[in-house]
Parts: sequence; structure tokens; C-alpha cells
Amino acid sequence: MVPNSTIKTVAVKEKSTGPWLDAWRSFRKNKVALVGAGIVLFFVFLAIFGPLLAPQGINEQSIKDHRLLPPSSEFWFGTDDFGRDIFSRIIHGARISLGVGFFSVIGSVIVGSILGIIAGYYGKWVDMIISRVFDIMLAFPSILLAIAVVSVLGPSLRNALIAIAIINVPNFGRLIRSKVLSIKEEEYITSAKAIGMKDMRILFSHILPNSMAPVIVAGSLAIASAIIEAAALGFLGLGAQAPAPEWGKMLADARVVLRNAPWAMIFPGLAIMLTVLGFNLMGDGLRDALDPRMKN
Repeated sequence: MVPNSTIKTVAVKEKSTGPWLDAWRSFRKNKVALVGAGIVLFFVFLAIFGPLLAPQGINEQSIKDHRLLPPSSEFWFGTDDFGRDIFSRIIHGARISLGVGFFSVIGSVIVGSILGIIAGYYGKWVDMIISRVFDIMLAFPSILLAIAVVSVLGPSLRNALIAIAIINVPNFGRLIRSKVLSIKEEEYITSAKAIGMKDMRILFSHILPNSMAPVIVAGSLAIASAIIEAAALGFLGLGAQAPAPEWGKMLADARVVLRNAPWAMIFPGLAIMLTVLGFNLMGDGLRDALDPRMKN
């Protein structure tokens, strides 16, 4: 006969398990994903505490004494053509690049989720109109669409953020729509309708929470794409404007001194590469943890 204490212990363990806890355990076992998460946390730390960590001011110029100095104990990453400390500017640039990545994706998720839920749940002509708008937007290369939006709004970091958010809306909208189409046929949704539950409550109490797993995965990967797109717009002069220490803008400014001072382009490029790599590795780990089809 099984002791009561053993039965209680088993019951507690069963209550403590759940899809999100299982996903965390699976993610924790993925060493590559943990490396990606560590890289992301490192750059988030730089973005939060950058002003306290930077040894020099981001706009302190000394063209006469410190112009194009190579990496040294005083200037770890060297200086640019205005004598500014590249290391300090990269630290401050983490806040700009991560800010654009996070907030643009948050805006895309909110707008895309609302449109995707409406299209998937109500269907018919509403679904047709929203889906055709998504198809039209996806017909254009994302960077060209972003350039078009910024050209209309005007070059600035804020407008670059808006443009990046707009071009990512169809991706999240179609993802949510496909998820809603499958969830709304479940028995618990039919039961909720049968007892007279209103559509808004069904959408936000049942359908939306059960659609978030793929959105989290897509969002983590979309942040990496948003950082690249922000850097591309900054490189083209359509994003952050001087003297903002945005990584893409730093790459553009370093083109004229590439032969004499390659470090001015190497270190901002490495910052972009490492940040994007971190989000991609973490996103792959989240996909493996949250997608049941990826589990053995």
C-alpha cells in the first residue's frame, strides 16, 4: 500500500508542471540557446547601464590629439575621425539599437495580433480584406518598404522605428491568423459560444493566450531582423542622425577612413553581429522549447 505522503508528493509535482514550466526546462537544457540568452542579457545590461560604464563622453571630440587612434589601453576600440571614443559610442549605441528592436517588434505584435485575430475569428470578407493587405505588403522586400515609409515620414530614428514596426505587421498578423483558425474550432471555444460568452471575452480570454507561444518565438527572431534593418536605415542616412551613436550610422561614418582606421568599422560591425547572433540563438532555443513538433 502506497503511503499518503508519497501520494501527496506526486500530486504536488503534477500541479507544479505545466506547458510554460516544461518549456523553461527544455530551454535550460539547450546550451546553445543559453549562450544566445547570455549574449542578449549582456547587451541589455550595456543598454541599461551604458552611461555609467562608458569611460568617455559619446560626443567628446579631439580632432587634433585623438583623431583615428588605434585601440589602446586608453581607447579600447580606438577613436574615429572626430577623435571620439568608439568603445563609449558602441556602449551607448546598444540602447538605441535594442530600443528600436524591442519597441518596433512590440508595436508589430500588438497591431499584427489584433488584425490577425479579427481576420481569423470572423473570416469572410473581413478576412479577405486583411489578408490581401498583408499579401500586398509582403510582396515588397522589407528593406525597400522601410525605405519608402521613412522617405515619406522623413529621416529620423523615430520614423525608422515606425517603418520597421509597419513592415513586420504582416508577419505577426498571418501567424496569429493561422493559429486562430485552428483554435476557434476547438470544443472549448464552441462551448464558450454555447453558454453565451461574448466574442471579445473569447478572443482575449481563450484564443489570444493560446496563440502566444509562436508569437514569442517569432518576436525574438524579429528583434534580430529589426536591429539589422535599423542599422541598414542608419547606414543609408535614413535612420538615426548625427551625432547619435547608432551602430549603422557609425558604419556609414567609418567608410571614408576604412583603409586608415579599419577598427572604426570593425567594432560597430561586431556589435551588430553579436547582438543578432544572440537573438537568433535564443529564438531557435525558444522554438525548440515551445513548439511540440520540435520535441523528441
